[in-house]
Amino acid sequence: MSQDIEKRLNKFISDSGYCSRREADKLIEQSRVKINGQVPELGTKVQPGDEVFVDGKRINKIATNKSDRIYIAYNKPIGITCTTERNVYGNIIDAIKHKERIFPIGRLDKPSEGLIFLTSDGDIVNKILRAENAHDKEYRVTVDTPLSERFVDRMQRGVPILDTITKPCIVKVESRFVFTIILTQGLNRQIRRMCEYLGYEVTRLQRTRIMNVTLNNLKAGQWRNLSAQEMADINAAVAGSSKTAINTTLPKSQQSSDDANSAKLSRQNQSNDSNPYYGKGEKTDFKSTPKAKKVFVNKNAKTTSASKNNPATKPKLSLKRK
Repeated sequence: MSQDIEKRLNKFISDSGYCSRREADKLIEQSRVKINGQVPELGTKVQPGDEVFVDGKRINKIATNKSDRIYIAYNKPIGITCTTERNVYGNIIDAIKHKERIFPIGRLDKPSEGLIFLTSDGDIVNKILRAENAHDKEYRVTVDTPLSERFVDRMQRGVPILDTITKPCIVKVESRFVFTIILTQGLNRQIRRMCEYLGYEVTRLQRTRIMNVTLNNLKAGQWRNLSAQEMADINAAVAGSSKTAINTTLPKSQQSSDDANSAKLSRQNQSNDSNPYYGKGEKTDFKSTPKAKKVFVNKNAKTTSASKNNPATKPKLSLKRK
């Protein structure tokens, strides 16, 4: 049977708007999914005419033109958690109270605020989230220490966090304590970790833009449907995007050197963390500081002011035993 007719079960559930593909896998593992009354295994494919149920509720296949899909922009306030788990207090689903089943694309930390997408279209999620697809996300950040040129330069060039170096990014200073940053990565607590490495603490973090969509006048706690033009721009931007992760495994010939470099970076960071002279500011690599040369002096030799500046008159060390 052709692949354009049958579909993997997790994708079928995700495309229906019930949940993300990852959450669908969890439902299948928990035996909460049935096909034609039977409990399936992971990787099972849905055939034409099959009936799929989750917790007893019929799952309908996606409309061909996705006219039944939902795409919204939400200005997440501080304190809201980006999870679909309804038992979590302050979860984003209860906060929005949408009549249809939706889930967030990506996440914002609980103490962070700003723009986040939610949708019922599981197919578009990975296209937007994959780091290799390099879709812009812009943030406005406030820190506790006055900004410096060195801080901006290091943030833009890349900072070692989570056993990697962050990708180059764009940083612009707005005021003494506020800057904007444009990222194409989505590492865990990336901006906070980057600032922390350089000796700064983030006091406020707001995401103001994702790709072509901005907050504009959307107030904290408010949401709106994405416009037809916004969706057209997003679909055009992700048209050539990968839905699945690219294999980034290094060849075996390169793995050993890569592991060695990671271990070296880890040792350097640990050395800097334990150094008693490390204070506010960027961690310093003390290994790069040249060691002072040892000088041996014959204390028994008599010197004059003239002989001090004349190497030819300096007394030579004697190796004879007295």
